Amino acid sequence: MSLFRPLPLVAALSTAAALSLSAASALAATTVNLSYNGAPDPDKNAVHVFATNLKELVEEKTDGELELKLYPNSMLGEEQERMEQTMASPSLNIASFAGMSPIVPEVFVSAIPFLFKDFDDARSFFDEGAYWQAVKDDLEGRAGLELLAVVEEGGFLAFTNDKTPIAEPADFEGLRFRAMDPSQVALYEAFGASGTPIPWTEVYMALKTGVADGQMNPPMYIILGSLYEVQDYLTLANIQYSDQFLVGNASMINGWDEETQAAFREAVAEANQLAREHNQAKVDERIAYLEEQGMEVIRPSAEQLEAFRQQGQPAYLEWLKDQNIEQRYIDMALDDAGVELSGE
Repeated sequence: MSLFRPLPLVAALSTAAALSLSAASALAATTVNLSYNGAPDPDKNAVHVFATNLKELVEEKTDGELELKLYPNSMLGEEQERMEQTMASPSLNIASFAGMSPIVPEVFVSAIPFLFKDFDDARSFFDEGAYWQAVKDDLEGRAGLELLAVVEEGGFLAFTNDKTPIAEPADFEGLRFRAMDPSQVALYEAFGASGTPIPWTEVYMALKTGVADGQMNPPMYIILGSLYEVQDYLTLANIQYSDQFLVGNASMINGWDEETQAAFREAVAEANQLAREHNQAKVDERIAYLEEQGMEVIRPSAEQLEAFRQQGQPAYLEWLKDQNIEQRYIDMALDDAGVELSGE
């Protein structure tokens, strides 16, 4: 004999309906992977701040229809591997120049040194400029990826060294600097210094032992690498805007209904605005922290910054030509930034 009494028909139908709705809700929820570099630490990784805000906002604005699963610390692979995954599967990725440049080498144009005076200049360049729209179109056309946001990762790059305060190009004469890539070597040489590519993991020891006298990075990375222990001077020259790039599989996004797409894009915009506010506030705090640790902070005048630009930009532009970047991208970028080259 059964120990369970049969439910009345109405109750049974109600229960079945509830179970059906529950199952439908479960089926409606779509999980999307979001991969990125760096530790899941908001104090050390500005990209993680953006990613966590984006996860919360996407799930809130889509009423749980979309769920983001975060993969920090390059858990799904290194830069190019993650880009290939995003091209081939319904996913999201926050890429650096190393991930973007094999597909759109034109992205290097956005790193022309001394292109922006401040955050407002940089943000309007990416939010409104014709050059950046062309890069976005190229990325989608070549790889089926939508470029969704430019994510700040720590402010502007600054020069550091342990020999002398640097306030103008002449102060570089004879110094040795760690370079991240050949474009940075060209920049240092334009100032009369030398540049040597050194991996990030070896930078601290290279500075400590005198293999290099200085380097350039945003304040966040100077703190992250404890470089203030082996560097005495910090020059805030707004060298380059430090950023990464949120990309998504375009077929995945276009496959969502209009309401879901709109909610997703709204979440991206809001998360990026929150990240910008957080980052800008932290930059000031980080500079103050570096001062507290004993670094002398040099803030070049407008005239000195202009001297850096006039001497440094031509070297980088020559490097861009060596990468076979079409001139039209450079022209668009300079126009968007309101920059006229020396002699023009």
